[in-house]
Amino acid sequence: QVQLVESGGGLVQPGGSLRLSCAASGFTLAHYAVAWFRQAPGKEREGVSCISASDGSTYYADSVKGRFTISRDNAKNTVYLQMNSLKPEDTAVYYCAAETYYCSGYVWNGMDYWGKGTLVTVSS
Repeated sequence: QVQLVESGGGLVQPGGSLRLSCAASGFTLAHYAVAWFRQAPGKEREGVSCISASDGSTYYADSVKGRFTISRDNAKNTVYLQMNSLKPEDTAVYYCAAETYYCSGYVWNGMDYWGKGTLVTVSS
């Protein structure tokens, strides 16, 4: 069965850190670019970060640049999002999604596979 499963969300205080995981099954994630999206309550979904399959190039939204790091472990068929210096405005459901080979600019409906999301809450 082809699926993406996110994990690692939870409640964290402002300034804290979390590492999200996006594990693939049923297909080889190394052949795909993987993007992280997030959707906060009452807001539209937005692209956060992406890592390509071709050369591992990484991309970040301005709002998370310098605080979040995306990486991949092809042996584990998994992509990670390390989130540091978290802020209350980072609170959202975080989704991973995969598209063939290149990051094409966070087009949700253009992705090939989607996870169901993991909730991140940043609050004191």
